[in-house]
Amino acid sequence: MSAPPVVIPGAAISLGRHREIEFLLVGDRAKIEPELDRHPELKAASKIIHTDVAVSGSDKPSQALRRGRKTSSMWLAIDAVKKGEADVAISAGNTGALMAMSRFNLRTLPGIDRPAITGIWPTRRGESVVLDLGATIGGDAHHLVSLAVMGAAMASVLFNKKRPTVGLLNIGAEEIKGHEEIREASEILRARNLPELDYIGFVEGDGIGKGLADVIVAEGFSGNIALKAAEGTARQMAELLRNEIQRSWMSKLGYLFARSAFQALRDKMDPNKSNGGVFLGLKGLVVKSHGGTTAEGFAYAIDVGYEMAHYDLLNKINQMLNREGGALNSVQAAQEAVS
Repeated sequence: MSAPPVVIPGAAISLGRHREIEFLLVGDRAKIEPELDRHPELKAASKIIHTDVAVSGSDKPSQALRRGRKTSSMWLAIDAVKKGEADVAISAGNTGALMAMSRFNLRTLPGIDRPAITGIWPTRRGESVVLDLGATIGGDAHHLVSLAVMGAAMASVLFNKKRPTVGLLNIGAEEIKGHEEIREASEILRARNLPELDYIGFVEGDGIGKGLADVIVAEGFSGNIALKAAEGTARQMAELLRNEIQRSWMSKLGYLFARSAFQALRDKMDPNKSNGGVFLGLKGLVVKSHGGTTAEGFAYAIDVGYEMAHYDLLNKINQMLNREGGALNSVQAAQEAVS
């Protein structure tokens, strides 16, 4: 735990919403205890696992595995999930290191080559599951189909839909556009006509916010760019709105009359309220929080982990993958059918 002043208050906020949570706080006891003393209820629901070894934000994944394996706070948190001592590991640390350690220690689900960072994206129609948000760069058609099936499994549970709609993020809606891997994945999804997802085709970048699909699938490079662009736009809009309100007394007066509407807009655009990316495809639950988040934002990441564990989503996703009748294992057959 590298930032107790954010993590501890965040845990206290989440505990207020979910009274049954118990916490394993992994990190330097000398840094954790002073913050924990400020939150008596959290202290009563927490246990400290001490280590003074932390993964640096500048460490490469390979360096983190060599230096921090077995002793770092990041590794020990993940290992607690593997041992069944914790239901979910939540970290605001180095994303690459967290993914490398999670994959190395927890391993992936059967049929999944690479895990994905999966987020809940606010849209005009509600929310969408979006993956991959940056776990890995690139991916063949098999990988994209795997993401589609996992994302649909998650959406079916979170949104209570028997057949969630799925779209592939692309530079255009036409079937001839995009990289070969994306076009091939589209052909596979259409050919298989999987019973537990409804593939709607390609979705352009603006279609994410419109809520055109319950699940948006992208390889990690484009998915991460889409995420960062959306977060930056939200912050820019909030800043522009704040500046305009302060520009004149008429603007300030108008704000007073429309305060509730502005507050609702601010809440919908707040990136902290969409904090918490799930590492989907692992044999254990890991949630990645933004490194620069606030205590409230970290609380939302904890909430995401709580929901995943409380509703046993990992087991349900695994069951859904199996109910697909070996969909992931038969991708090659589908490729041959459409070739």
